[in-house]
Amino acid sequence: MVIKLSGGKIYDPANKVSGEVRDIYIEDGMIVAAPADGRVAQTYDLKGRVVMAGAIDPHTHIGGGKMTIARMLLPEDHQGDPVTRTSLTRAGSGRAVPSTHVTGYRYAEMGYTACFEPAMLPANARQAHMEMGDTPMVDKGAFAMLGSDDFFLRQLAAKKDFAAIKDYVAWTMHAAQAIAVKVVNPGGISAFKFNQRKLDLDEEHVYYHVTPRQIIITLARALEELGVTHPLHIHGCNLGIPGNIETTLDTIRAAEGLRIHLTHTQFLSYGTEGDRKFSSGAARLAELVSKTPNVSIDVGQVLFGQTCTASGDSMRQFAIAKSAHPKKPVIMDIECDAGCGVVPMRYRNKSFVNAMQWVIGLETFLLFDDPWRMFLTTDHPNGAPFYFYPHLIRLLMDKSFRDDMLQKINPDAQAQSGLLKSLRREYTFDEIAILTRAGPARSLGLKDRGHLGAGASGDITVYRDDPDREAMFAKPELVFKNGELIVKNGKVVKVVQGATHVARPDYDKSIEKPLKDYFDRYLTVRMENFKLADEEIIRGDKGSIVVQPTGARVA
Repeated sequence: MVIKLSGGKIYDPANKVSGEVRDIYIEDGMIVAAPADGRVAQTYDLKGRVVMAGAIDPHTHIGGGKMTIARMLLPEDHQGDPVTRTSLTRAGSGRAVPSTHVTGYRYAEMGYTACFEPAMLPANARQAHMEMGDTPMVDKGAFAMLGSDDFFLRQLAAKKDFAAIKDYVAWTMHAAQAIAVKVVNPGGISAFKFNQRKLDLDEEHVYYHVTPRQIIITLARALEELGVTHPLHIHGCNLGIPGNIETTLDTIRAAEGLRIHLTHTQFLSYGTEGDRKFSSGAARLAELVSKTPNVSIDVGQVLFGQTCTASGDSMRQFAIAKSAHPKKPVIMDIECDAGCGVVPMRYRNKSFVNAMQWVIGLETFLLFDDPWRMFLTTDHPNGAPFYFYPHLIRLLMDKSFRDDMLQKINPDAQAQSGLLKSLRREYTFDEIAILTRAGPARSLGLKDRGHLGAGASGDITVYRDDPDREAMFAKPELVFKNGELIVKNGKVVKVVQGATHVARPDYDKSIEKPLKDYFDRYLTVRMENFKLADEEIIRGDKGSIVVQPTGARVA
């Protein structure tokens, strides 16, 4: 059966289509060329509508132990946003950390069709995938956390052959069913267990005597030589600390041309200028990243309201626990490999620090001029819940609205925000489509997502062209998932299950011998049970796996 989407204004930057009126044809869940015989089973008249590919969130915390804790930690918050059951959808709760089903519904209702969990602890991969599997409507994938895990640090400390380290990285991606690799406060989560309270880029781990710089270079090189499409996803050192812009810039230089992705850079772009010794480093970050083509970033925009920060960076979460609102933070250690911190947080526009965080994020968006290397994120839920994205998009597309919001923040932050006031840039539909579709798809290696060319998946979002961009992006008129209509006028009309995307680079299976010895000696789970089987993700007819190709392995 061929479905025709007729006469919409197409924004498809991956195929260099900008606002052209075109028809789109869908057959068997895929976008196809116009049928030779002209036969169409169903037509949607999209005259005057804006059409984009389904949106992709490349960094959103939607699965794993820390999210379970976050959901349990704020019952009072959930009580303020109950979601009732309908004939199609299940009950749940929303606000700071929506329940799994509500997460899927809200993403789809905003026009998103794929979301990626960026911090999956391999030891907890089974639970993370179960949580993501319980999230309907969207495709999922996860990044395996490495860099503070004990086996890797032992390899580095013992100066093991690089091929063995590379094999371990690839083995972990297979075992955890990951699509990419992330490092969080490189070495710092482990160092925290040895009572270190900070770990700068060239500071040695007190026990293993390795530095974050060594960890970053090793993992970035490993992924490049394994042919993994998405570069090393880096949550850097000194997150949230005034003056950390220096560490962030040094991290970019440390990559030495290797591909890296710096995540939630707003939290890593703080200077020490001004009376309060807290200022924006966004201009310096944008300048260096612009000159460094091997680097991509996402922002992690702070938006005002109640949320709950949840991070594998137990060192930094411990440091901010005193700022929790409400006062009930949780800090955890997990096996030998990692930790997490869950700290409820309320960002207030009258707080100088929170207002400056808001300013820094917007400056980053507006100063950096290559949307292909920058993605739209709030680091859900750390900067704000993901369903604040339409508000963020309006801030980027509408300078007058942005100026109005600027007038409502802390007066000292206003006085320090002259750069933001001076920035006249307004994002275009093309740029929004790159930030939220084409760019993430390219970075993650999703060749059939993020665009509207023939051969792409039928993941398509249709918007009314509303001058109020927040209203426009909050409530799409139509959303298709694999060619099926799943959302109409901002409401779910069909519940579907998305696929799980993974990458499986080659590795030498001889790495399993030292790994088995390590598991038997130090961990509470057997190596064989650690590995996550395909059947555990697929679960009958409730899911599927898409293996994204990796490039040729460098010996």
